[in-house]
Amino acid sequence: MNRILIQNVTLNGTVCDMLIRDGKIQKIGNIREPADQVIRADGLTALPGLFDMHVHFRDPGLTYKEDIHTGAAAALAGGVTGVACMPNTKPPIDSPETVQYILEQAADTGVKVYPVGCITQSMQGKALCEYDALIHAGVRAISDDGRPVESDRLLREAMEESIRNGLLIISHCEDLKIINGGIMHKGKISEQLGVKGMDRASEDSITAREIRLAEETGSRIHIAHVSTAGSVELIRQAKARGVKVTCETCPHYFLLTEEKLLARDADFRMNPPLREETDRLAVEQGVCDGTIDCIVTDHAPHSAEEKAVFETAPNGVVGLETSLAATLTGLYHTGKLTLADIVRLMAESPRKLLGLPVPRLHEGADAELILVDLNESWTVDPDKLHSKSHNTVFKGMTLRGRVHATITGGEIRFQYNKN
Repeated sequence: MNRILIQNVTLNGTVCDMLIRDGKIQKIGNIREPADQVIRADGLTALPGLFDMHVHFRDPGLTYKEDIHTGAAAALAGGVTGVACMPNTKPPIDSPETVQYILEQAADTGVKVYPVGCITQSMQGKALCEYDALIHAGVRAISDDGRPVESDRLLREAMEESIRNGLLIISHCEDLKIINGGIMHKGKISEQLGVKGMDRASEDSITAREIRLAEETGSRIHIAHVSTAGSVELIRQAKARGVKVTCETCPHYFLLTEEKLLARDADFRMNPPLREETDRLAVEQGVCDGTIDCIVTDHAPHSAEEKAVFETAPNGVVGLETSLAATLTGLYHTGKLTLADIVRLMAESPRKLLGLPVPRLHEGADAELILVDLNESWTVDPDKLHSKSHNTVFKGMTLRGRVHATITGGEIRFQYNKN
C-alpha cells in the first residue's frame, strides 16, 4: 500500500495537495496525512500523462537502436505514459506472437505500449494481414508505416474491413516513386547542397488518395506526420465535407525548416523531411485551428554510426524526451495554444482515436499523471537522453518547460534529478 503525497502542486490553476494511494488519486485538497513518499511540487503543474501514437521502439530485431525498455524510459522522461509503436520491426508486427512479445516486454515498464499491426503481410503490400487475430492479440490500429500501401484496391479492402472491425488505419503518405531516392525536401537547399530532394507532391498525392478512398468507403483514415501546406489544406477541406479523416504532426514540422540541413548533419533528416517556411507556418496553423488532431514524435532512433554520413544515413529522429518542451516553447509560451489545447493534442485526442480511456485528474481516478515546470528553461544535451540513440533535432536548443515527475500505476516512474 504505497502512499504518495504531492504537496503544493498546481491543478487546474489552483495550488493544492494530492494523495495517491493504491494507484488511485485518493484525495485532493489541503492534506496533512503521512505518506511513504513526498514530492514537493512548488511551481509544478499536474497534467494527465501524455500519449504518443507514433513511435518506433525497434523491438524486436533492431535493438541496437532502441528496445522497449529504453524507449519506455525515454517516454517517461518526456511525460509520456502511453505509446503506439509502429510495426516496421524485424519481424514486422503482423502476427499475434510478435504482438504478445511486445506486450510482455512492456509489462513492467510503467508505460502502456500498444503495438500497431501491419496493414499487409510483412509490409510487402501484397496481401492483407489476418486482422481478427491481431485484434484478439491487442492491436487497435494498423499501418505499413515507412511506406504507403501502393495498391488502391488493397487499401480499399483494408478500409472496408476496418469499418467492420474498428481498426484505425494510419497511413504514411509518401509516394516512393516520386521520392525516387531523395533524402531531404526538394528545393533551394537541396540544390545548394547538391543532393536529391523529395518533392511535396510525394506527400500530397498519397494524402489525396487516402482521403478519396476514405470518402468513397465511409471508413476512417489517419494521416501520419503531416508536413506540407498542401496536405494540411487537403485534410481541412475533407473534414469540412465530413470525411472521417484525422491526422497528426510532430514538433519539428511546426518549429524547424529545411535550413537546418545546411550543416549537412543527418540528425536533421527524417521522413517526411523538414520543409520550407510556408509549410511550417501551414502546419502550425493546422495545429492551432484544429485541422491537425494530435502532436506525436515519430520517435525513430538510429545509431551514431548510421547517422555519421549525411548522404547515406537513414532518415529518422528521436523525440519522446523533447516533445512536450518543444510544444510548450513553440506554441504555449508564444500564446498560440492554451495548456488545455496541448493536453487535448498530446493526451486526449490520440487516446480517443484508439478507443482508449483518457486519464483524468480527480479523486478516485487512476494516478496517471505528470508534474511539469512550465517555465523552466533547459538546453537539450543528446548525451543525457534516456534513449539508446541521440539523433535529436533539438540538440543544443534551449527549450522552456521540463517534466519533473511521471507517475503511473501508483508509482513514481521518473523523477528529474538536477544533479
